Amino acid sequence: QVQLVESGGGSVQTGESLTLSCTASGRTWSNNAAGWFRLVPGKERDFVAAISSSGLSTSYARFVQGRFTISRDNSKSVVYLQMSNLKSEDTAIYYCAARQGADTVGLDTDEYAYWGQGTQVAVSS
Repeated sequence: QVQLVESGGGSVQTGESLTLSCTASGRTWSNNAAGWFRLVPGKERDFVAAISSSGLSTSYARFVQGRFTISRDNSKSVVYLQMSNLKSEDTAIYYCAARQGADTVGLDTDEYAYWGQGTQVAVSS
């Protein structure tokens, strides 16, 4: 069983940066691949970024490439999402997700068994 807690959300202005953290509990965290998704009310949950359990493989949605960076520190059981040059369309609830036993990246919500409660990011101009 894995529990995930996101933090670091907030309100920023266009062009600013923000770093989200996802802290995991569970003895086998280093065996879990992780991902970030986001949800805008009235829309489906969108893939943002993913990282393999080892951290060697990453993948990004096209709309965040070059602006967002996913990373992890398995010694601290934390996954990060560094967001820069934020745009108003990045406003959403951001969710961390995890799946066990996968040193690959997952792009679909169905691939993830564990989810955090979400953290709100609001970007205004």
